[in-house]
Amino acid sequence: MLEKVFSSEALREAWEILVEEFPLAIWETFYVTVLSTLFAIAIGLPLGVLLVTGSKNGVMPLPKWLMATINVIINLLRSVPFLILMILLIPLTRLIMGNPVGAAPSIIPLTVAAFPFVARLVEGSLRELNPGIIEAAQSMGARPMQIVMKVMIPESVPSLISNATIAVTTILGYSAMSGALGGGGLGRIAINYGYYRYKYLVMLLAVVLLILMVQLFQELGTRWAIKADKRLKK
Repeated sequence: MLEKVFSSEALREAWEILVEEFPLAIWETFYVTVLSTLFAIAIGLPLGVLLVTGSKNGVMPLPKWLMATINVIINLLRSVPFLILMILLIPLTRLIMGNPVGAAPSIIPLTVAAFPFVARLVEGSLRELNPGIIEAAQSMGARPMQIVMKVMIPESVPSLISNATIAVTTILGYSAMSGALGGGGLGRIAINYGYYRYKYLVMLLAVVLLILMVQLFQELGTRWAIKADKRLKK
């Protein structure tokens, strides 16, 4: 088996695919992951803030029915496996992008799958804050929005960055899975060549590159979080 995988013919084919298809696949995986993360944060960050500030003991409590509805929607979206969610969102993807197949269209299901996850991560980061900081801001007459923008979010920046790194690596994994349903990037190469054509060496190369990308995002996120942590500057 190993002799067949690493035969001279297999090595030659893998090299040709590496040169011809991998550069585009790496770029597709990168931009799909980054854009999906940005869109997920744009939706998930306000939702996460709302889950904390709108709760019973939050700085701007919202009606119970509204908070319950938001929680149910987030929990429902988080509970659906990504591949099934991608199938369910084909009509929406086709409506927005015109075509449900390809790298760019996969941004839609990736965003929908990721923003509830981001919302929960943001909620966790904000709930870690010392209540005394918020009480001090309230005692000085700060309005709810001022507390959110000038106290809660700035104080949670290191944790938010760390959680954003988790979100990026999770979305990167989802982007690889999207290759099973016509998504682009390294996932498409791994599925098309490794699963359908039994070119395991090509699949192995795709997996190694995905691992390297995860390591890169993780390293950048960790360094950014450490740099943003004011406690480490004292």
